[in-house]
Amino acid sequence: MPRATRASRLSGLLASVVLLAVAAVGCGDSDSGSPASGAKGSDSSSAAGAFPVTLDHKYGSTTIKSDPQRIVTVGLTDQDAVLALGKVPVGTTEWLGGYQGAVGPWAEDKLGGAAAPTVLTDTGTGPQVEKIAALKPDLILAVYSGLTKAQYESLSKFAPVVAQPKAYNDYGVPWQQQTEEIGKALGKEAEAETLVSGVEDTFATAKKANPAFAGATAVMATPYEGTFVYGSQDTRSRILSDLGFSLPKDLDKVIGDTFGANISKERFDLLDQDVDVWIVPDLTTAVTKLHSDKIYSDLNVVKQGREVFIQESGDYGNAVSLSTVLSLPYVLDRLVPQLAAAVDGKTATKVEQPAS
Repeated sequence: MPRATRASRLSGLLASVVLLAVAAVGCGDSDSGSPASGAKGSDSSSAAGAFPVTLDHKYGSTTIKSDPQRIVTVGLTDQDAVLALGKVPVGTTEWLGGYQGAVGPWAEDKLGGAAAPTVLTDTGTGPQVEKIAALKPDLILAVYSGLTKAQYESLSKFAPVVAQPKAYNDYGVPWQQQTEEIGKALGKEAEAETLVSGVEDTFATAKKANPAFAGATAVMATPYEGTFVYGSQDTRSRILSDLGFSLPKDLDKVIGDTFGANISKERFDLLDQDVDVWIVPDLTTAVTKLHSDKIYSDLNVVKQGREVFIQESGDYGNAVSLSTVLSLPYVLDRLVPQLAAAVDGKTATKVEQPAS
């Protein structure tokens, strides 16, 4: 499934009401479940006094009464924040594919000696309610998600659910708030703030070392079903903003109230920026196809060699798509040198691919 639509398919309806009822009955005693075999300890001492805690979200508020031990992440990238905070989910939700437990290489060391989480999938009808119920969760996280109200209410029948924040588009929560919200849910608010500060310091260091970023414009796009651009509330675009780049002025006006949208060739002006960052299926055929478009190839960004290409299916592309507290340092090590080459003012400078 292309990155532009993989998330939107998770907003479909859940299975039938009958199946939901069965699922709810089958896991009604979720609070008494023990941690998964091999999982890290609960770190209950560090969470002492943090519970009960109440978190507001798109569908109201959720109270978590005690330190959660069996966490299922319905949010597509929420597992990284959980792992960063010292816990291992019993279940994660597949998005990118190719990783055991849906845990990327930037996060593998956080598993310690624990077993990889059970991976849940989505077939276009929403979260796999019965399989989630079978894991006997005592907390379901759907912070980076497009969870519907019906799905939220169904999942809430057998465990507390923290849905996406109301203040942002679906799949639009910033990684900082995602980490902090999950930190509160786990009774580790201070630890989450420290993690966020550390990654923000990495961004600040990159900005300071590359003052040209602050005076440049950039856009993130992918050649899915034409030309798909990511809006200001998408996590990928926020990488550019956090590095000091400005996004196209009319970007959100054109794509509307979503994380991104396809644009017509009449709006290719949105692509004529100081840097175009493309997430592409491959680094040969896809790039050739892009450059074969007369309108696009006539833009200065192409003529002056100011494009950055990232292969979507590799670890680098996956880390960009996730854009989490754990994946972002991995991304910056690779992306910052590419962006620096693209904006150095020298047409002859080639934007190289990372060595790994």
